[in-house]
Amino acid sequence: MRTPQDVVEKFWFTERTNMLQEDEGRYAFKVDLRANKAQIKNAIESIFKVKVDNVRVMNVPGKIRRVRVRAGSTPHLKKAIVKLKPGYTIEF
Repeated sequence: MRTPQDVVEKFWFTERTNMLQEDEGRYAFKVDLRANKAQIKNAIESIFKVKVDNVRVMNVPGKIRRVRVRAGSTPHLKKAIVKLKPGYTIEF
């Protein structure tokens, strides 16, 4: 069984996610590829001691990258946008 720290890998900081955080109270995380919405919700609630209202998930496919002659690919990843219930925030 995976622990909550295994499900939520790290925060996802970009200009867009910072705007979502300030305007709408939504937070972005990089999560495990095998995690579903219920596992993500339970992990966020147990790690940060907050109540989650909504979870949206995006599967981002890896991209083909080339270095000189060799071709490789970046890894696939899964992002989760989490909306907290009113009155809750996550402090960084």
